[in-house]
Amino acid sequence: MNNLLDIKTPAQAQATALKSDYGLDNLGLTNLHQAYWNLSTEALYEEIIFRNEARITQQGPIVARTGQHTGRSASDKVIVREATSENNIWWGQYNRPFAPSKFDELYSRVQGFFQQRDVFVQDCYVGADPGYRMPIRIITEFAWHALFARNMFLLPKTNEEYRRHIPEFTVIAAPSFKGLPQIDATATNTFIALNFDQRLCIVGNTAYAGEIKKSIFTVLNYLLPLQGVMPMHCSANQGKDGDVALFFGLSGTGKTTLSADPNRGLIGDDEHGWSDNGVFNFEGGCYAKVIALSPTAEPQIYATTRRFGTILENVVFDPVTRLVDLDDESITENTRGSYPLEYIDHAVTEKRGGHPKNVVLLTCDASGVMPPIAKLTPEQAMYQFISGYTSKLAGTEVGLGKEPEITFSTCFGGPFMVHHPSVYADLLRRKIERYGATCWLVNTGWVGGPYGIGKRISIQHTRALLNAALNGNLLNVEYCADPVFGFQVPKTCEGVPDSVLDPAGSWQNKQVYMQKYRQLASRFVDSRFSCCFAAIVFQVSPPLSAPAARSA
Repeated sequence: MNNLLDIKTPAQAQATALKSDYGLDNLGLTNLHQAYWNLSTEALYEEIIFRNEARITQQGPIVARTGQHTGRSASDKVIVREATSENNIWWGQYNRPFAPSKFDELYSRVQGFFQQRDVFVQDCYVGADPGYRMPIRIITEFAWHALFARNMFLLPKTNEEYRRHIPEFTVIAAPSFKGLPQIDATATNTFIALNFDQRLCIVGNTAYAGEIKKSIFTVLNYLLPLQGVMPMHCSANQGKDGDVALFFGLSGTGKTTLSADPNRGLIGDDEHGWSDNGVFNFEGGCYAKVIALSPTAEPQIYATTRRFGTILENVVFDPVTRLVDLDDESITENTRGSYPLEYIDHAVTEKRGGHPKNVVLLTCDASGVMPPIAKLTPEQAMYQFISGYTSKLAGTEVGLGKEPEITFSTCFGGPFMVHHPSVYADLLRRKIERYGATCWLVNTGWVGGPYGIGKRISIQHTRALLNAALNGNLLNVEYCADPVFGFQVPKTCEGVPDSVLDPAGSWQNKQVYMQKYRQLASRFVDSRFSCCFAAIVFQVSPPLSAPAARSA
């Protein structure tokens, strides 16, 4: 906010109460109007409403609009090509090089933009494992983005911790600042620019809060493999006996929904690391899709949309009654809810668990041909992991239409992977083999035909299959080999009709089914990631230019 009239805001008197000794001048941010340091949720609410950034809805959540961008701008992400990191980065579609001089010029303009403006600072951590915890700083133009950071990351516990906080990486979000392609060499007015040498990310011309979260995830995807830790785009939960399950998948495949199981403790819904100590959450909150949430099928997540402190992005609400309408997709299908992990019953307080007993790869098959669940060998799991087959769903990225779009997103998180895919796949393979995890492929997409003809598999059937897999019951049934990929498909599962387990049987014409299945298989072969598979199987992943990594 450009407070030209110097109007006193609700939290101005408390703006520096939790200020770090490591100030913003270290980042070249000077001549600011006012910096609001580490405001509480309640104070941020007051600032958000005072600045007319969002509205309060029934029972307390705020609803914020993100404007033009209602999803990630994946094609606008760039990484500065500099000597300390360039030999480790897999340059290409997801990691576009950016000149250091252009970054410096762009950052200089961002610094000028913030002069005489208010900024909000949240000092946080990422990484629930103390051995891999990293202090970060999120600096935002909007108060509601500061609340987002407070929801999503791990917070210091004492005033002294805030005072002594020194960030190892900083994200600066300036939605009102536009890049100029002809000056800044950005692809569009929007940019997400990471500089590993300066430990800095600057974001401009997008208010979509997911860019803040995913920028930090991208940073961890670069740093942690250098330490022998596997960073994962997955959710994680654990049973009453401490058995941990991982759920890999892109947005919309069910990571958040399936991991929020009332019978299992939730470790986290989206981003984790797997070290020699076990699994740990990177974050302190959840960022869930909330379109068409069901209070019966997804009660845990649904309840968060009625709680103070939750941020609802682009959700429609009645301005008179203040009731939200989770079924209204008129703004976007990619409506989101941000809330602390503790809002989910049975959340694991430590946000950590042991080594996984089960690894689940989630795919949303819009072709309607893949089985709802299959047991994989480690080699088959690596092939599916490196391929990352799924369907992008409407709204999750800029430019997506209504119809799901088939994609192969390596490691089920291609846009966030900085190293070559074989680095992550080799790390995962070593972890699976060392700790004896059982691997599963679960299709949360369509059955009985492709999108537009068939119907999406019911969440009740998916949950029944997963429960049987995680509690071991599915290990004791008869299996048959999939006719295309060769993985093992169970013939029976309690609570699931046999017609669901056999996708071919739900099609009107089995010949058409096999034709569609073979077409999908050919897409796997044509995928540019299939060439990486041999590297994983024969353990020839490219070396990392870093100090000796810890044992995987």
